[in-house]
Amino acid sequence: MSSSPIVSVLLTSYNREAYIAEAMESVLAQTFGDLELIVSDDASTDRTRDIACEIARRDPRVRVSVNESNLGDYPNRKRAASLARGEFLKYHDSDDVMYRHCLGVMVEALQSEPRAAVALSASHAWHGGKCPMLLTPSLAYEREYLGTGLFQLGPGSALFRTDAFRELGGFPELQHCSDLLFWIHACTRVNVLLVPGDLFYYRIHPGQEIVKPTNELAQAKALAEAWRVLNSSRCPLQGDTLDQARRNFVFTRAREIYRSLKGRRFASAAARFRHAGLSASDWARYLRPPRRSASAGTPSAP
Repeated sequence: MSSSPIVSVLLTSYNREAYIAEAMESVLAQTFGDLELIVSDDASTDRTRDIACEIARRDPRVRVSVNESNLGDYPNRKRAASLARGEFLKYHDSDDVMYRHCLGVMVEALQSEPRAAVALSASHAWHGGKCPMLLTPSLAYEREYLGTGLFQLGPGSALFRTDAFRELGGFPELQHCSDLLFWIHACTRVNVLLVPGDLFYYRIHPGQEIVKPTNELAQAKALAEAWRVLNSSRCPLQGDTLDQARRNFVFTRAREIYRSLKGRRFASAAARFRHAGLSASDWARYLRPPRRSASAGTPSAP
């Protein structure tokens, strides 16, 4: 490994003793080996840090940093990013598993496309065309609001150019939905590169941040910011495309409120309505049946 690795893999952890060994070993087993693995432990109270330090003793590519106090999920991610030395930066959650070819696929694609600031993978293949697929800001917004979605991806889905990630300011330091807010703003400014899906295993379990009750309110507030951007000069969409994006957005918010009411989750419905960021005239103007296409946000030429 060179003194400055090509990729810095950032693994943030808090009380993940059941998963962290498998998560770390999956990084160290990558076919692309020019990497450093930075573990930023957020003052765990179980054996997480001990397990990480034991693996670090066996592999010089691993560095373990332990926070003096618990910072929280996204502040810890920011701290981990400050320690990165690589040209590229890759988050990897301490309960997930990278498949052996993950970094090789993502690094090669991003190295070959200098116009992109970030490469994105998902748990599925991308609709509309073959990968790698370069999306300009307008195409990214079309894919999110007129297609099958894009902004729902978590930090582990991305390989960043480190300089570009820092210039964008990194993830906001909020408890929930910082990734959604990041994509809302970042995709107005930089190109993203879609690469093949299914490069890692995203583990579902009861201890995840996403399943906590406070996440729903945070999501409602983040989506209010999405509406503000859709109505600002920063939005890369124009004309009829922008009008349809707004209609789709408002319909989706109405459907979420309806489903909360149908499930007798009245507090959730009230919070979604209150924090939607929509005026009475917005509801009246844009609440229409949606129109989406799986091919929306697909480049028309190589």
